[in-house]
Amino acid sequence: MTLLAWFIAFALDLLLGDPPRWPHPVRWMGALISFTQNRIRARCHSPRELRAGGALLWLVVVGVTFAAAFGAVKAAQAVHPWLGWLLEVWMIYTSLAARCLADEARGVERALRSGSLARSRQQLSRIVGRDTSQLDAPHITRAVVETVAENSVDGVIAPLFFLLLGGAPLMMAYKAVNTLDSMVGYKNEKYRHIGMVSARMDDAANFFPARISWLLLTCAAALCRLNPAAALRIGWRDRYQHSSPNCAWPEATVAGALGIRLGGPNRYFGEWVEKPWIGDARREVAVEDIPRSVRLMLIASTLALLLFALLRLTFSGA
Repeated sequence: MTLLAWFIAFALDLLLGDPPRWPHPVRWMGALISFTQNRIRARCHSPRELRAGGALLWLVVVGVTFAAAFGAVKAAQAVHPWLGWLLEVWMIYTSLAARCLADEARGVERALRSGSLARSRQQLSRIVGRDTSQLDAPHITRAVVETVAENSVDGVIAPLFFLLLGGAPLMMAYKAVNTLDSMVGYKNEKYRHIGMVSARMDDAANFFPARISWLLLTCAAALCRLNPAAALRIGWRDRYQHSSPNCAWPEATVAGALGIRLGGPNRYFGEWVEKPWIGDARREVAVEDIPRSVRLMLIASTLALLLFALLRLTFSGA
């Protein structure tokens, strides 16, 4: 029953993605984060107070999310086992983002192929935190590939990893950790203090999934007939070429598989950020690298599901 729920939820994500009008737990998490953050900011003003408030913010959001998910599953199971199982399928499905990530990347690809830089920049702004207003086509393409590579971890591999460790409630708690980081985990003046704990806890949560992604994306490169040897080598060589301890693992692996260079300096929230280059520029980046990166992400995600399902089967007998 458990593994069946995993595979059905994974298939639902690939088939349906994230319909905008459907209820989604991440939106509820976002509302809880905004509500709690506003209350904390009303009472905390100094850097020290904001750091303490940020720790409280993290505890409240992650704790409420886990407790709500755990309690909902137990209550549904008490009504009927099948109801509890269906609720778990829904939680797992809504915690995965492979189809959504692929659709967003393909939206930028279509805009680029149509020759509309303005629409390409607008589409890109939906999935990145950097300033897109002045980017040309190669920079837009590079940004999409980076986003697909990075989000293969926190959009699919990491949620499945925590599903393996603690079922749907822990998977939901991970999504709360990740949502906190995406909303407050920035190093600019507004969020540096209140978001410090959220950023560091997200780094901790993604530590193992990011490193697993190095191997999964390398295997995906082999299945896609790209360059698995370079993916493995550059994924290891450039694994720390990022301010995050985790982001460079998937980005460098994808850069090696494609034979392109990612990273480099860019503008985030009005501030110029110097970032190191990742990978070797064996050729210029091209719009075709977007569907290639999407295929790598989808295959690596499927491999992650199979790997974690095998581990679940091996250690618990499913």
